[in-house]
Amino acid sequence: MRRNRNTSLDTIVTDFLLLGLAHPPNLRTFLFLVFFLIYILTQLGNLLILLTVWADPKLHARPMYILLGVLSFLDMWLSSVIVPRIVLNFTPASKAIPFGGCVAQLYFFHFLGSTQCFLYTLMAYDRYLAICQPLRYPVLMNGKLCTILVAGAWVAGSIHGSIQATLTFRLPYCGPKEVDYFFCDIPAVLRLACADTTINELVTFVDIGVVAASCFLLILLSYANIVHAILKIRTADGRRRAFSTCGSHLTVVTVYYVPCIFIYLRAGSKSPFDGAVAVFYTVVTPLLNPLIYTLRNQEVKSALKRLRVGRGNVDGDK
Repeated sequence: MRRNRNTSLDTIVTDFLLLGLAHPPNLRTFLFLVFFLIYILTQLGNLLILLTVWADPKLHARPMYILLGVLSFLDMWLSSVIVPRIVLNFTPASKAIPFGGCVAQLYFFHFLGSTQCFLYTLMAYDRYLAICQPLRYPVLMNGKLCTILVAGAWVAGSIHGSIQATLTFRLPYCGPKEVDYFFCDIPAVLRLACADTTINELVTFVDIGVVAASCFLLILLSYANIVHAILKIRTADGRRRAFSTCGSHLTVVTVYYVPCIFIYLRAGSKSPFDGAVAVFYTVVTPLLNPLIYTLRNQEVKSALKRLRVGRGNVDGDK
């Protein structure tokens, strides 16, 4: 995509205007309350998961639930990067975001989002080892190795976010500054650049495509082996428990990857559905994750009951 603007390059953009989500004016208050409530519930739900994993000895000693706790932590921060700005856009407050704030928002969104992508892959690998290599699982996936893998996911995510932010904001921005989106993301910001963005779009497509496709392929490969192993289990109860353990993760992976593919792997798209799809994986998915894991995971539900009973006993002793 080539940019031929008559605007002088001396006019340097120092801030952007986030136009937010298109909505009827009479629904502004209602949407403000909806997104504000979603944000509060997201924080509380993920905090509950995080505290449950930390407080229950049966959970925080197991790699699967260490990864779940890290996922909840990521969801809390990812939601905080995006949702408060959406809520602000439903108020009379200024829609302006400083240039540096836009850079930070884009960096943290892609940093946290790609880290989450790597984490889903680690969770699939953990389930593969637990089901396909049960006797060797304690050796192949112990707490130390789990910590190293999680640290590697954070480092890789930081590198990915840095690459995307650097490539996006190395371009000159000298003309219109209205970002037709609800946060600073690559496709929306690149439309405002006063330079050729072809290379950026190609790198974005390849970089995000390689990360997403590689992780998704590894997840599919893990679950292909898992399904093969589960079908060999002789008892129906054993198969049910194995499928139940993996079902939550598969559900979360699906609601995360499908919208991301829709947004980023269609270079130059200006579909009116992009905003709605982006709201789903930036706002709704972090809210759904704790619900999916608590409603479908029997061990998490049991841990919550133990904490509630323990709390009731403490209060009774007082």
